[in-house]
Amino acid sequence: MIDLLWVLQRLTWTDLLDIFLVALVIFLILYFLRGTRAVSLLRGIVLLTIVLALLGGIFPLRAFGWLVERALPALLVAVPVIFQPELRRALERLGRAGGLLARPTGRKAAIERAIAAVTKAARILAKRKTGALIVFERETGLQDYVETGILLHADPSPELLIALFNPQTALHDGAVILRNGQIIAASCILPLSTAFLDDRRLGLRHRAALGITEESDAVAVVISEERGAISVAHNGRIIRDLDPERLERVLRAFHRPMLEPPWPAWLRRWLARPEEEELE
Repeated sequence: MIDLLWVLQRLTWTDLLDIFLVALVIFLILYFLRGTRAVSLLRGIVLLTIVLALLGGIFPLRAFGWLVERALPALLVAVPVIFQPELRRALERLGRAGGLLARPTGRKAAIERAIAAVTKAARILAKRKTGALIVFERETGLQDYVETGILLHADPSPELLIALFNPQTALHDGAVILRNGQIIAASCILPLSTAFLDDRRLGLRHRAALGITEESDAVAVVISEERGAISVAHNGRIIRDLDPERLERVLRAFHRPMLEPPWPAWLRRWLARPEEEELE
């Protein structure tokens, strides 16, 4: 206790600023890596580092200390390689952080129209038992997968979505990707999930939906060609056998964080225009 008071008495404002900046960097790293597989890897690396430091400090292990000293530089090189997808995603989030501070009114209306169009199209496609895969891009960019398809840049409508997944058209294979309420591309190739699926009725569309949600924070809507069932995949998990009404509620719930500014709710209400408050 006396040592702690001795340290606190000698802290200057520059020391406090230094501590704050280090804490801020650690917080930002964890914030941008949240919801990714890198969190488990990072937790394992931190735990391994702590164990190695304790062993080296408690016991006079010269050979082991030499091994740890030589292994740390290699670990620093390996971390960017292992975390390459997560680091790219974090930089994308950081680049979009400025855009999140703007009022999302225009984007909110576009996304709501897109959700309504997808819900109506899903109802018709499920009734006709026409297979479909529709992906909503969120914070993580999907440009690599957009470039595998045919660029459209079209406003979504039930008629357009139904036409794109018509088995007689050239674009019915692959996925349709939506960005900020607009159809960016169709016939896109997505990564397949390697996770074990206990239900053999889940085909390639479901594996592709799980795969893209494992690699990003996207939300994927799948219509089964065999049963006409509607499913939603997110974060490597799938919600199956949805009716159109529940599908719309699920999509709105997943998009709610994107439609609200990052400031507190009381400040949003204070800044909201009267017409926006009426809509809410």
